[in-house]
Amino acid sequence: MATTTRQAPVLPAPSGRAGFGGTLRSEFTKISSVRSTYWTLLMLLAVSVGIGAGISGLSASGWSNTPPVDRTPLDATQISLAGLLILGQLVIVVPGALVLTAEYATGMIRTSLIAMPRRIVLAKAVGLAAVALSVSLATALTAFYLGQELLASTHQNATLAGPGVLRAVIGSALYITLCGLFAFAAIAIIRNTAATITAIIGLLFVLPVLVNLLPWRDDRVRWLPSSAGRAISATVWNSGPQNAHLFSPWGQFAVFAACTAVLLIVGGILFRKRDA
Repeated sequence: MATTTRQAPVLPAPSGRAGFGGTLRSEFTKISSVRSTYWTLLMLLAVSVGIGAGISGLSASGWSNTPPVDRTPLDATQISLAGLLILGQLVIVVPGALVLTAEYATGMIRTSLIAMPRRIVLAKAVGLAAVALSVSLATALTAFYLGQELLASTHQNATLAGPGVLRAVIGSALYITLCGLFAFAAIAIIRNTAATITAIIGLLFVLPVLVNLLPWRDDRVRWLPSSAGRAISATVWNSGPQNAHLFSPWGQFAVFAACTAVLLIVGGILFRKRDA
């Protein structure tokens, strides 16, 4: 009986090196496949909108009982976005840190480094920024419209066509995105989730309190990360001493963006030296 030999199938020749587009698509897949990402972003939406609505409702209920002589200019836009700026910046720190540490926990970082050792940090940063900006922008718009409905009885409610309103809404979303990237850069440097989240909380919440206790706080407050959020979300500008020593809204935002960019560069360099 004649025997027939079966040849192994011939695989197609490699078509070239993996491009940045493929790496970016894989990062989106990784981000979307982690359940903690969905829960964290859902919490960002719920907490930001809920707190903003609560503050807007309380402001509206107390407005009619305030004598006209005691009324200060009401920044309806900033009030409606207060939840996003107060706790949203804290919530976004978690996915910013987990984007990198989740792969270390599962061991997938080895596969990622083999496939694309040079561009993985950039792809992760771009993927995180796209997701964070999309969710934070949707959150900012939802909180804004709901807050303005609740503030309608004060006749101080704002529209997107008002002076500085669109800048405040979009700028707030950009600020939250920067907070996520700031956490991502910090985790690339520190490489410890708990230590990174603690450090970011200290920078965003504890450090501003300490600086405000110093006698030379007016010369230091403009360099704090949290000052960017307060400045970019304001439409009634320099209405009090707390804003008098800050840069312009976009200038204050540029300070935080520059600090984030420096940390991203340092984190990328350290990542390549230690891992890639």
